[in-house]
Amino acid sequence: MVRYAEMEVDAMTQLEPSAVEPAAETKLGRKRDHTRDPEILAAALEVLAETGFDGMTIDMVATRAKAGKATLYRRWPSKNELVIDAVACMKQADLDQARLPDTGTLRGDLVAMIKPRSIEDAVKKMQIMAGVMSMISATPDLADAANDALIKPRAAANRFLIQRAIDRGEVTPGGDIDALCLVTPAMATYRTLIERKPVDRDFLISLIDGVLLPALGLHAGDSPAAR
Repeated sequence: MVRYAEMEVDAMTQLEPSAVEPAAETKLGRKRDHTRDPEILAAALEVLAETGFDGMTIDMVATRAKAGKATLYRRWPSKNELVIDAVACMKQADLDQARLPDTGTLRGDLVAMIKPRSIEDAVKKMQIMAGVMSMISATPDLADAANDALIKPRAAANRFLIQRAIDRGEVTPGGDIDALCLVTPAMATYRTLIERKPVDRDFLISLIDGVLLPALGLHAGDSPAAR
């Protein structure tokens, strides 16, 4: 009888871990699946560009992404949080300086940066920026995300190109590089959001030749580059 009781206790001890695990799994719940996050965030950006923040709804994003509304709410409890993540996901990786143009002149480098695809990408980002303008002033996190995604990457590229021009003796040091590297992205933003005009190749070249180069003590004729 004693032996039987000991066997029963041993059996219960062996079963205990497996008996507890399902309860723990139930308590923790299933892990959330984030594999569709990029699709949902891309859909949010599309809707945001089309409708603006005020007109955008979670339903619209769910429909565009072909996802359940409950799925979005589990991941992003509010529209604000969804928009902040969507804008933040536009942030480009740190620019590969080795892949930036090196034509031998600052103007040549700046003009070489103007490509049809980069212009299209910039226009789309400005449309998104226009969509969140009503929210930016009241949401510092969104303002930071927009700045990181829309302004900083281009400013960083300009800063690198200007510094390289200084290092090779083309530009005289002493100017405020941090301010000058913001000229083109800031003016492009103003043109899109305030003037509601397109940012095209001619406009960007006019900024390079008429504003940025003169501010650095250069002229378009000093740095020939093919248009």
